[in-house]
Amino acid sequence: MSVVLCECFARDGLQHETVEVSTDRKVALIDAMTAAGFPRIEATSYSHPGRIPVFADASEVLRRIRRGEGVHYKATCPNERAVARALDDLAAGFGATEISFLASATEGHTERNLRTTRAGQWARVEEMARLAKGRFRIVGVLSVALGCPFEGKVDPGRVVEDAARFADLGAELLTVGDTVGTGTPRSVRHLFRRLLDEVPNIVPVAHFHDTRGSALANCMAAHDVGCCHFDSAFGGVGGHPAKISYGQGRTGNVATEDLVSLFEAEGIATGIDLDAMMRLSENCEAVLGRQLDSKVARAGLLSPAA
Repeated sequence: MSVVLCECFARDGLQHETVEVSTDRKVALIDAMTAAGFPRIEATSYSHPGRIPVFADASEVLRRIRRGEGVHYKATCPNERAVARALDDLAAGFGATEISFLASATEGHTERNLRTTRAGQWARVEEMARLAKGRFRIVGVLSVALGCPFEGKVDPGRVVEDAARFADLGAELLTVGDTVGTGTPRSVRHLFRRLLDEVPNIVPVAHFHDTRGSALANCMAAHDVGCCHFDSAFGGVGGHPAKISYGQGRTGNVATEDLVSLFEAEGIATGIDLDAMMRLSENCEAVLGRQLDSKVARAGLLSPAA
């Protein structure tokens, strides 16, 4: 079974960084991701430029990138004003093809991260979905689906209910976030089996952080039960905005280089050009000016299993 990867360096990755990255470099990286064969790319965010200035150039990035045939370019939309900006760019001929809306599986994380209640956030998501319906592919994003830093374990039934709610609003994909890396292969298999069985009209996307070193194992566990969509970021960057301090240890995404190498070695096709991926890995390190967390970037690609 082949898999579909979404490369998140340009949005989720850069959101976590304090290094300034020029629009030219963002566009060049996204173009290289397209050329390398990534079918989905998280390109930018319509966040308020005063709050997250790294994405003040969202419209310019989307205007300048070279689009690949069949490739989806995703932009995060935190509120109704963001959806209005996405619609303006779409009308101008250079909009995102996907937009994502965020909810959290717990009240504690919603209050701390989104500064509202779950009921308040869902009301916001419903209005954003109404504005966007039929214009973009909608991606629901559910944080702390496998464990919360404030409330601990999360009931899988609540995640299933939230998945169904996103599906009812027209979302085609559901990004299932292990936000602070508390998922295990057992809990991942249980949750993704339920999502695939009980909410068949939405496609779950495994979005696992490597806080505790289990992200690769969790990706394989999700794949074992039928998940075929995965998020990753070059060098394992990202995780949450730089100013958020909850959680301990590293919060980054599963490293693209490591995940692609493992899938390909296991005979699971990703469609990614491996040589181009390794060049991109070097470029991402150059952009951020430091060595990143990919193991494959240091040790080399895995050999295919016999």
